[in-house]
Amino acid sequence: MKINIDIDCSPQEARTFLGLPDVEPMQRSLMQMIQDRMEKNLAAMDAEALMKQWMPAGAQGWDAMQKMFWSAMSGTGQKKE
Repeated sequence: MKINIDIDCSPQEARTFLGLPDVEPMQRSLMQMIQDRMEKNLAAMDAEALMKQWMPAGAQGWDAMQKMFWSAMSGTGQKKE
């Protein structure tokens, strides 16, 4: 035997029916606080400062990898026997 029950209600109606609290105002407030903080921090930093903070040795690592690839492609790298 198979029984299917389809309930057509909004999330708000389901929360009310189940007795759950409405947390939408709190979520809206927290999201606004997070957005304000992100905008404030991003406005204080430029792209170069962000890249230096996120990848302090990234440029050096990419440079070394590029040199390694070029030496391997041109055959000037060390050959293992």
